[in-house]
Amino acid sequence: MPVEVVDRCVEDVQACAAHLGVDVTTAVVERIAREHLLAVASSAPLVGPPESGGTRAPRPLTIAGSAG
Repeated sequence: MPVEVVDRCVEDVQACAAHLGVDVTTAVVERIAREHLLAVASSAPLVGPPESGGTRAPRPLTIAGSAG
């Protein structure tokens, strides 16, 4: 995993923890960032490449019961 991705994850965890009022310690940031990065590394892509070789715009996310 590129260092830039790890750095960004750590920065995001620090910001989110501070925003939520969590005590932002090195141990907390390391634990949350590690779990997130492990999940990202072990997850499969949600969709594969287009079969035709062309590109399509993704379908908008719709939530059941929402107007729009």
